[in-house]
Amino acid sequence: MNQAVKMGAVSLMLASTLVAVSPSAMAAGTTHKITGKSVLAGALSLIIWPGIGQAVNSDPGDKVATHAVIGLLPPFRLWSGWDALVNRTGGYWHGRI
Repeated sequence: MNQAVKMGAVSLMLASTLVAVSPSAMAAGTTHKITGKSVLAGALSLIIWPGIGQAVNSDPGDKVATHAVIGLLPPFRLWSGWDALVNRTGGYWHGRI
């Protein structure tokens, strides 16, 4: 991996962490708990493949599949990484993600 890609990945993870601990993120009404496992899950979802982080966090299969498919689009890849980082347990709306 070249230096620019590494710095970009680090910058995105730092930005995700700042968003995750902001008061607006905590006001979403879902459980947010950042642990060592969720940091690894967020990095995997952001860098390797969206949905891997949700599987590491033991989220339901529907949520993992949704993240794996929709997360291929760039803005949703960031969402998938953030979702895994904060170990968001909610997010369901009428059986949908």
